[in-house]
Amino acid sequence: MKFTELVRLLEKHGFRLTKQKGSVRYYAKDGCDNLIRVDYHCAKEIPKGTCRAILEPAGIQ
Repeated sequence: MKFTELVRLLEKHGFRLTKQKGSVRYYAKDGCDNLIRVDYHCAKEIPKGTCRAILEPAGIQ
């Protein structure tokens, strides 16, 4: 999965960008206590473990 696909998936599940510092973006959703941190690099593939580490706290399987 590419970073752009991951961001679209988060947004599809109701997450929105709350803050950004450089290439690090933080997404939040009403009712979810966790801030989801995504180190954003447009063209690169996300390793499977990193992808799981981002999606699990977001409640996306």
